[in-house]
Formats: sequence, C-alpha cells, structure tokens
Amino acid sequence: MDIISGLFDELLIKILLLVPTKVAVSTSILSKRWEYLWMWLPKLEYSNRDSSSAQWKRLRYFLDKNLPLHRAPVIESFRLDLTCAKFKTENVKFWVVLAVSRCVRELEIMYSSNPSKPKILLSNLYTCKSLLTLKLDGEILLDVPRMVFLPSLKTLQLRSVSYLNEESLQRLLSNCPVLEDLLVDLPENGTMGKLTVVFPSLQSLSLFIPYDYSIDGIVIQTPSLKYFKLKDHKCESHYCLIENMPNLIEAYVDVEFPNINSLIGSITSVKRLEICSVHVYDEGFVFNQLEHLEVCRSCNKKCSPNLLVRLLKDSPNLQVLDLFVMKYHQHIDYMEYWNQPSTVSECMSSLQTFNWIEYSGEPEERDVAVYILENALHLKTATIEHFERYVPKLEVIKELARSSRASSKCKLMFH
Repeated sequence: MDIISGLFDELLIKILLLVPTKVAVSTSILSKRWEYLWMWLPKLEYSNRDSSSAQWKRLRYFLDKNLPLHRAPVIESFRLDLTCAKFKTENVKFWVVLAVSRCVRELEIMYSSNPSKPKILLSNLYTCKSLLTLKLDGEILLDVPRMVFLPSLKTLQLRSVSYLNEESLQRLLSNCPVLEDLLVDLPENGTMGKLTVVFPSLQSLSLFIPYDYSIDGIVIQTPSLKYFKLKDHKCESHYCLIENMPNLIEAYVDVEFPNINSLIGSITSVKRLEICSVHVYDEGFVFNQLEHLEVCRSCNKKCSPNLLVRLLKDSPNLQVLDLFVMKYHQHIDYMEYWNQPSTVSECMSSLQTFNWIEYSGEPEERDVAVYILENALHLKTATIEHFERYVPKLEVIKELARSSRASSKCKLMFH
C-alpha cells in the first residue's frame, strides 16, 4: 500500500476536495481503498459544458445512479452547470430532491437550453431549512408555492430566471427573514407591476432591469445595506422609491429613468460611488463622506459634464476622481456643454488622485481637465490615458503639463 492510501479517511477526503469532482470520482478505480471515498465528499460540482452528446448522457446516467448512494450526511455545496436541453425536468428535480434530503447548504444551478421551455424547480426546495446560499442562472422557471419559508438563507442570486407569475418573486423575497446578500437580474421581455425589496438585515443588493422589461416601479427599504448596485436601462418613466440607507458604503448606479432624486437621496452616505446617468439630479444633496467618485463619460454628451459639475460641488471631501467609460457602454468622442463652475468646488482642496481613461483632448474635455489640474491644489497623482483621434499626444502633454503646476507635488502621467 502506498503512503497516501494509508492516511485516515478524513484526510483523504480533504485531499479529494482540492481537485474537481470529476477527478475525485476517477480515483475510485485506483484500488478497493479508494473505491467509495469520493462518496463522502461534502462538496459536489458537475458540468457538461463543452461536452459531446455521449458525455452528457454518461453524466446523466452517473448522477441518476450514484447521487442516491452518496454517503455524506450533509452536502455543503452542490453545483450543477448544465448546458444541454437533453436534461429533462425530471432529472433536475430528482437531483435537487436528493441534495435537499442531505441538508444542502449551498445550491447553485446554471441551466442553458431552450428559453421557450424553462425548467421548473420542485416545491420542496422552498422549505429547505439548511439552505444558506441559493444561486440560479438561466432557463429556470420559478413557481414559488404559498408554503415557502427559507429560514437560514443568507445569499440569494437569481440571474435571468423566469417567474411563473408576478407573485412568485415577491413571495420568495418575502419569506427569507435573514437574507444578507440579494442579486436579482430580471430576464429580457418580462413584465412586473411593482418590485418590493424590504429587508432589515440585507447587507448587499444588486438589481438589473433590462431596457425591454416592463415594470411599474421599485420600492426599496434596506436600512442596513452596505453595498448597492442598480442597473436600470428602462428609458420610460417608472417610480423608484428608496428609503435612506445610512450605513451604505459603496454604490454602483447605471440608470436611464428621468427622476433620480429619490435614488440620489438614498445613497448620500457612500464613501465610494460609480455612476452613469443620462439625467442630472436636483440641487440640495450633499455627499459628505464620499472619498472615491467614478463618473462614466459615455452616458450623454450633454449630461455627462453637468452631472460631473454637480457631483464635484456636492462632494466636499472627495479624494479620488475617475473619469472613464463603463463596461459595455458606448464610447462618445467628446463632451459637450461644459459649464465651468463660477466658484471653485470645495473638493478641489481635498482631491489627491485624478484619473481619466480615453481622454480625447477636444476643447470641452480639455476645459474639464484644465479646471481640475489648475484648482486641485493638493493633487498628488494625475493619470491621463489619451485616446489619440483628434489631438496629437505631444500637444496634450504640453498643455496639461502647464495646468498641473497648481500643485508642485503633483505627478502627471500619460499613457
């Protein structure tokens, strides 16, 4: 017998946890000593991604045969990544039933098949007392029964899943009393009346609403929230009622609806803000604790500089300013309508770092850069990533270098 095979079962299982489940299962052919060790694994992950027809058939047969024989009393994590329509609803339901019967704590299902025929998860999942984390992604249809209660669930992520009716999502959200982390990515071409998110314990919230999703409004009451992400690409007006989130530390806002005052008013406690909006909020808001501001300059030629002016005015303790283009956003060649403030913003005395990605050197953008470099008296670092289309890089360097003399300690870098 080799040295490794002579180790205790507990140690061998820990070793098997370091490799993919498929590899761990393959050790069963090594010897009698290893034949059933993998069946004690508390973490299981199966995938048929990039598999041939014969391979996914073997996987389905393997799960149907061996999952009922799994010996671990508690399944810490059960992850399925299925990308083939040949897995029937009954298959997925059966495997989930087995995982729930073993007090599964983390369940993740990714399913890609025929969008017109999403799979339905069975009802006993919604009363699983042991479940701490639930992540669903893809062509999955949620039919949430009236008797739903997930008393231990702390993390819930729903990406592009469908709902049998409007009540399904709301019913699910209303019966997770200790939820701390929630992500809802609504599917395309869906419809919903009002989305209500009310959680006293919630720490992190991410909502994604596509442009073609029909929704009347959003109501959010999450007083303990620390991280908030909202991507709402619906141009049509819908109400957005958000109560103040006094403990919020970081926010990511990418919205296109016109009235953003309620949204802005709820996030004024943040220390870090990343924002893209085609509309400017009204005066009267102050970001006293904001230290790091990231403004997307791709949202609207007319809005982008005005939003920047308003944010600089309302952020007296700002230390880091980034101008950039958000991922998947369309690049605009230059800003328009830069209305230089009549007075120097208070944050110019606290700003220490300034970064501009895809700077074009056009007059409007030059005015913004010059304003910051001339007035940020304590600026330590300024990094300009030049988008060389209109103005030669050398000319940009010379012009901005003259402006940066306001702070003798400022290090100006170009890329």
